[in-house]
Amino acid sequence: MKRELSIVMPAYNNCCGDLAATLCRQASEVDALTWELIVADDGSTDKQTLAANRAIASLPNTRLIERPTNSGRAKIRNFLARQSRYEWLLFIDSDMSVERDDFVRRYAESEGDVVNGGVEMGRNVAPQPNNLRYAYEMKAMPSHTAEERRRQPAAHFHTANFLVARSIMLAHPFDERFEHYGYEDVLFGKALGEAGINISHIDNPVAFTDFESNLHFVEKSEEGLRTLHRFSTELEGFSGVLDTVKRLERWHLKPAARLMGKPFAATLRRNLTGERPNIALFNPYKLIYYLQL
Repeated sequence: MKRELSIVMPAYNNCCGDLAATLCRQASEVDALTWELIVADDGSTDKQTLAANRAIASLPNTRLIERPTNSGRAKIRNFLARQSRYEWLLFIDSDMSVERDDFVRRYAESEGDVVNGGVEMGRNVAPQPNNLRYAYEMKAMPSHTAEERRRQPAAHFHTANFLVARSIMLAHPFDERFEHYGYEDVLFGKALGEAGINISHIDNPVAFTDFESNLHFVEKSEEGLRTLHRFSTELEGFSGVLDTVKRLERWHLKPAARLMGKPFAATLRRNLTGERPNIALFNPYKLIYYLQL
């Protein structure tokens, strides 16, 4: 049983008051648990969101820290680790939901120095076949089970929902070169594996309940691909796109694939950002986009 817990949540333009209140309530219900909740707003630009989230500061054992500028996904998590006081850190993304009543308790009772709980689709989410992010997550759900994640513990590590010993987090911080979206979690998982630190995967997911627009999701995916391109050497073996690119290089087909794919990029993007996106086109578009970088 883990007796000390810092729940830490980075936030950027997400209203997360309900999530914070749920986590506080659940933590208070775990017997003999000393806990705190720290929410760090990483330079949000939406004034309405900022105003709404200020109610978080009134929750018990809770601190709300507003940072003036956005520092990025790696730096804000390292900042939260340094701000924390307790032995265990529970990182939760502010755009997720907690639907299981024993969520915090399961982590308090878990074993291991790094524990990943996974993600699931929200129970009351109505089908959204014309939303690309919804379609993407639905397609990925079979790979998010604890059983599947245990097959490749480091490769399936994600920052949306994980518990880590504070000492490990301080000794192995996120790589702060990752200033833009994407893959900082993958490299963190790889670094833990290389350090001989085991990642445990359990069935204790957070839920997707809100989905960005198709355009926003495509733009975010493109940003992630640019990050992948910059750190391709470090991330080799941890990305399906990189695996495909490596095969094309071995077969001496990369220049031809780049040339052949370029005329289709705009057409695929129009479909993916439009009102009826075809999820089957998403991976081909990502490969074509990457090859143009």
